[in-house]
Amino acid sequence: MLEGLLNIYFWIVIIAALLTWIEPNPDNPIVRFLYGVTEPLFEWVRNHIPVFFGGIDFSPLVVIIAIEFIQMWLIPTVVHVLVPGFA
Repeated sequence: MLEGLLNIYFWIVIIAALLTWIEPNPDNPIVRFLYGVTEPLFEWVRNHIPVFFGGIDFSPLVVIIAIEFIQMWLIPTVVHVLVPGFA
């Protein structure tokens, strides 16, 4: 279940990052939803890690790397520790 939610959020982050290139109508409910679920995390990353290089914001990339880390390493490790013998 957690992996499915992380997959959905992964794609939301990608779509939100792509939308910054085309500057859609900010009053569009879909755009507001995408920014509403991504900007708080992007802002947290910006406040804690220097992610602006040459005027480019790399906070979506940091979030994507974190999602991949959680899916590929953290979840399997936690499952292996909590459920011995689970493949």
